[in-house]
Amino acid sequence: MTPPPSRETALTYTPVGATAGGVTPPGFGGLCARTRLGTGDAVFRAASEALMTWRMHRRMGVRVTTGAPRAAPGAEVTVGLGVGPFRMKGPCRVVWTVEEERETGWAYGTLPGHPAVGEEAFLVRAEDDGSVWLTVTAYSRPGTWFLRAAGPLMRLFQRAYARRCGQVLRRMVAGAGTSAGR
Repeated sequence: MTPPPSRETALTYTPVGATAGGVTPPGFGGLCARTRLGTGDAVFRAASEALMTWRMHRRMGVRVTTGAPRAAPGAEVTVGLGVGPFRMKGPCRVVWTVEEERETGWAYGTLPGHPAVGEEAFLVRAEDDGSVWLTVTAYSRPGTWFLRAAGPLMRLFQRAYARRCGQVLRRMVAGAGTSAGR
């Protein structure tokens, strides 16, 4: 078993934090997926809490290993996707968070050992009309031979993963207020 990276381990990419501005740096492929979660303060609060405490990811079946109970800058997390011997592990570090009246979220960046190189952000936002949305943004490129060999399949997987985040979070908060479809 490989020990988790330490806080001194450098992220595998630059610039760090560009997802906060929705920017895709040169040399990376970008992604932005937006899902309506519902309407109202109760939906916003429930979605924010599920996001900040890793529950959305765990409900999706993602194995999340971290010592941090909540997403916070510097928190290290290893995500595991897949099953059994086909599970890919991706060590990451949270690079920014936001917890404001109408916006909650965080982003993590890749550490050595992650099959991709880049950053992914998850943001819950309450709009002026009361609607609540999850936006997943990312910029990445393959970091291993097998992702390079997968070519466009990597982008398809990332887009499907981002959509699944929204679907799962919408189901999680459905009882918290007035939920809505796509």
